[in-house]
Amino acid sequence: MLVIKRIHVRYHLQAEAKHAAVIQRSFELHPPKCPVYQSLSGSIDITTELAAITET
Repeated sequence: MLVIKRIHVRYHLQAEAKHAAVIQRSFELHPPKCPVYQSLSGSIDITTELAAITET
């Protein structure tokens, strides 16, 4: 039987440097508004990571 105990989500984004603050804010606000996160977070450890590549 497969039992999922944890999930790690890595976001890879590429955008102009002027959007860095918006990207960070969106990343921080996303989990509480995501239905999948809300459904699973009580029983599965979910971690997130942001790998934003900004261009000038």
